[in-house]
Amino acid sequence: QLQLVESGGGLVQPGGSLRLSCAASGFTLDYYAIGWFRQAPGKEREGVSCISRSGDSTNYLDSVKGRFTISRDNAKNTVYLQMNSLKPEDTAVYYCAARWPSCGISGFGSWGQGTQVTVSS
Repeated sequence: QLQLVESGGGLVQPGGSLRLSCAASGFTLDYYAIGWFRQAPGKEREGVSCISRSGDSTNYLDSVKGRFTISRDNAKNTVYLQMNSLKPEDTAVYYCAARWPSCGISGFGSWGQGTQVTVSS
């Protein structure tokens, strides 16, 4: 069974940093592009970032450009989202999901259970 598990969320003050991890089990992660998404209370889920299978192509939501960095370590079957200069509006549940063969607007699957990120003083 294909499964993704997110971790690394928590409570952080504005301006702080967190690194989220998305670990795969049951499949080899390097077959898939991986996307990070978030959903804040009362809002629709939005795509935050995506990384290609090889890691040589990435994209970001405009509001996180320059602050968030997506990366992958295929040897560890894990994708990361480094989040710096966090703002209260980044507060949300963050999810990762897989897509074959490349990043796209839709068609992601194997969603994880999510990890809560709260940015507050």
